[in-house]
Amino acid sequence: MVDNKTFRDKLAPSSQKKLLACDGGGIRGVLTLEVLAGIEKLLRDKTGDPNLVLADFFDYVAGTSTGAIIGTCIARGMAIADIKKFYVESGPAMFTRAGILKRFNNKFEDQKLADKLREVLGTETVNGKVEPTKLGSESIRTLLMMVMRNATTDSPWPICNNPNAKYNDRARPDCNLNIPLWQLVRASTAAPTYFPPEMVQIGDHNFLFVDGGVTMYNNPAFQLFLMATVQPFNLNWPTGTDKMLVVSVGTGTSPNANANLQPDEMNLLYNASSIPSALMYAALNEQDFLCRAFGDCLAGCPLDLEVGDMIKARGPAEDKLFTYMRYNAELTEKGLSDIGLPNIKPEQVQALDSVQYIDELSQVGQAVAEQQIKPEHYSKFLGQAATARGAQ
Repeated sequence: MVDNKTFRDKLAPSSQKKLLACDGGGIRGVLTLEVLAGIEKLLRDKTGDPNLVLADFFDYVAGTSTGAIIGTCIARGMAIADIKKFYVESGPAMFTRAGILKRFNNKFEDQKLADKLREVLGTETVNGKVEPTKLGSESIRTLLMMVMRNATTDSPWPICNNPNAKYNDRARPDCNLNIPLWQLVRASTAAPTYFPPEMVQIGDHNFLFVDGGVTMYNNPAFQLFLMATVQPFNLNWPTGTDKMLVVSVGTGTSPNANANLQPDEMNLLYNASSIPSALMYAALNEQDFLCRAFGDCLAGCPLDLEVGDMIKARGPAEDKLFTYMRYNAELTEKGLSDIGLPNIKPEQVQALDSVQYIDELSQVGQAVAEQQIKPEHYSKFLGQAATARGAQ
């Protein structure tokens, strides 16, 4: 049966709310997809519905960079197998090297990526005219948020399709809901040095956007929680461990410890190459830490040697605000060995453009799904999902 539900059916604050956040990480999004396939399979098994997709279960989906691609496809109602097929078949084309004269600015061409995004995100007919699917399209089945950085205003932009949000007012000439979906996803994936920036016209203004991974929200999980609950965003969903679920899925981490580093090695070239990734890792970790502190953490690898994994740990609030899981892998020699994959070399799966190692990334994601996803993580939130699907 075709599900004609849209994101508007998810707006009411009266029911349990399930939130899904997907990190940035280039082609390492394949790892994310294998984890999501494990979640989708668990939900299908528990509800007895072999056709369930994640848009049937989750109410609000967020993503940054490659997570924006994945999150948008989920919000459009795609099954994970179809999204993975898109990555496997289109990944090499999306990472087409730029011509020699252009490589000073960016490593890859952007036209093939833009074409692929237009293709997978589709079109719609508005007043008899075929147009690219817009952010405000009724064909989007969940609330959707994606993160990019507005280089013109020098600020992070988490953009969503919540019709109650200030800049989604249809009466505004700069209403965000009128922006083509493919263009927002392309903007969120415009990683500096990898792809050129994306120029987006919003009302009478042109803004230059780059990858949301260079903001504090490469992991958008806690920002997603805030946008679902804080009053100015006008959703005001209720909190509580039995009322809200937040699931966060990473693309793997690769901390590069160097015990032999010497002061004179930390020159301009070293700092230019290492500081951006260090800041991104710290921001990603902070979003995860906030979720574990304010949420009831049921799953997650240790954050560091001091706070550990925070599972069932007390936080600053008297009552936890949501149930939380974080699924991810450490893409180091030790991390890969710990999940039973000692034959995979870290350098094969750490790079954002490792399209030749998609199979290895899939193996890592499958191992994470098998070892970290548990039925009890979702037990509080399965009843309504099964009831909703059974009523269709």
